[in-house]
Amino acid sequence: MNTSKSETLFKRAQQLLPGGVDSPVRAFKSVGGTPRFIREGKSSCFTDEDGNSFIDYCMSWGPLILGHADDSVVEAVRETALKGTSFGTPHRFEVELAEMVINAVPSIEKVRFVCSGTEAVMSAIRLARGFTGRDKIVKLDGCYHGHADFMLVAAGSGLATFGTPDSAGVTKGNAQDTLVVPYNDLDALAALLENEGQNIAAVILEPVPCNYGLILPAPGYLAGVRELCTKHNVLLIFDEVITGFRLGHGGAQEYFGVKPDLTTLGKIIGGGLPVGAYGGRNDIMSMISPEGPVYQAGTLSGNPLAMAAGIAMLKSTRSEGFYQSLKNKGEKFRSLISPLLEKYKGKILFDSIESIFCFYFTDQKKINTVNDVRRCDMKLFALFHGAMLNRGVYLSPSGYEVGFLSSAHSNEDIEKTASAVSDSLEEIM
Repeated sequence: MNTSKSETLFKRAQQLLPGGVDSPVRAFKSVGGTPRFIREGKSSCFTDEDGNSFIDYCMSWGPLILGHADDSVVEAVRETALKGTSFGTPHRFEVELAEMVINAVPSIEKVRFVCSGTEAVMSAIRLARGFTGRDKIVKLDGCYHGHADFMLVAAGSGLATFGTPDSAGVTKGNAQDTLVVPYNDLDALAALLENEGQNIAAVILEPVPCNYGLILPAPGYLAGVRELCTKHNVLLIFDEVITGFRLGHGGAQEYFGVKPDLTTLGKIIGGGLPVGAYGGRNDIMSMISPEGPVYQAGTLSGNPLAMAAGIAMLKSTRSEGFYQSLKNKGEKFRSLISPLLEKYKGKILFDSIESIFCFYFTDQKKINTVNDVRRCDMKLFALFHGAMLNRGVYLSPSGYEVGFLSSAHSNEDIEKTASAVSDSLEEIM
């Protein structure tokens, strides 16, 4: 496969951008080789600067649930851009999208739009602290919530520990306001809340962790977290930047029937444009300026291009049978992949939920915690990634990331991918 133009661009980029990229995982350090510089995308595929085309399962890390350059989204952006790209004033698109989000997501009564998932989380945490008058936050080991200082925290040595900085530039003082417990361990959370509940503003988690592999919640786990938070008057925040409008129109909270107090959203609600949002109960959201004392602002918050794209996106996902069709694609994908892995039983594991999936190179029978993911063979995943890339299938360039199906993926795409999986495993195993 010719990659000369990508190689040339990457060399130029390395002189101009840290690591040659604007987000670390794009540099292909986890999988090796040259990152592909993408020229254009349409439907389920994209094409790099050298003219190589790939069936894409990264889908811009999840938001392109309609595929690349969906006609309705592109037209909405075009029409809006012709009338202006940014006003710094209220406009009708933010009102319309707010109505759609509130009608869809069970726990949201009011919503505030921002520009990224990280900004949504940062703002939701500040709001939780302002509402409760408490300082500490609990996060779950293995859940990712963007790069705000108090979220770049790793677990210490105990089951329920004060966090330690997980990045240079994060102070110990900042990190120690964040407590870390294992995901899928209700006992650890219960013990922490029993001891520290009066100091804790909120528990934040991905209801389905999708940034450290795919980790499914144990039966009753999310309901148990909800019960514990209610018992100790601690706010529960669901980070649905990935699962929102992906597991269903109402997100993971609708899918599992568990309502948080606050929800963070992103990705899909901008139709592929930069966007984030946080929302929740009226009494909590009324604390945000200009109604209340919790300050948050942004010139590009509610940007008309992003709002228009989001409206077009969510109109499509709201259409009859959309999620059932997407579910059927996920089931077909699993039905073709699973038999191929029988030959390598005890060496590779495939897991999925609806349109999200993940490959693990491991002898484990089930992935329940982040420690299970850490035990997987990432060097073997790197070989698998390269073999799939050479066969025209683009997976997210890290064994810690998940893959996404879109409504644009066809049966032919899925069948070609299954064939590529078979040939790739034959090559590397």
